[in-house]
Amino acid sequence: MSTDRAALRTLAHPLRSRLLAELRVHGGATGTELAAALGTNTGATSYHLRRLEEVGLVEDTGTGTGRRRVWRAAPAPETSVLGVGVGGEEGGSDEDDAQAANWLALDYLAHFGDRAQGWLRERGAWEASWQEACGLEDHTVQVSAEQLTAMRAELLEVLERYRRVGQGNPQARRVVVYTCALPLPSAGRR
Repeated sequence: MSTDRAALRTLAHPLRSRLLAELRVHGGATGTELAAALGTNTGATSYHLRRLEEVGLVEDTGTGTGRRRVWRAAPAPETSVLGVGVGGEEGGSDEDDAQAANWLALDYLAHFGDRAQGWLRERGAWEASWQEACGLEDHTVQVSAEQLTAMRAELLEVLERYRRVGQGNPQARRVVVYTCALPLPSAGRR
């Protein structure tokens, strides 16, 4: 089994997907801090962090002391969803891979929905400039599969340029940007 397939199967678990999301959004944390943030116990958190580490999705920063390891999300490949490639490998995937990928995609959408609803509830507490800059939008384009691939690569390049641009700026805030390219039904269909 390839590394991506092992990572996909490992990540297709509710606590593991939330642990990785928490580390990606908020940065490094100990198992105790993650357990508190996610409302679980430290034993389960530590176990699942080790499983994520085995497949290369999280890593120990080496900055903790003793049993207080500080974990961070491993750098994600640019063509992945949540750091896990889900297709295009030799030999194809089996039914377990397909189910894991489907579960992960649905969990990812639920996580996005939760985050978007949280912003809508809390946006009034943010400065007007942030309220104007953040939000939800969609854009319809007409492209071939090759053009869509190129467009997504360009968007990833832009996001990569901004990844660390605000470090050291007291006005900068961490922002999560979700992308989701979905085909529309053919003409005449709803």
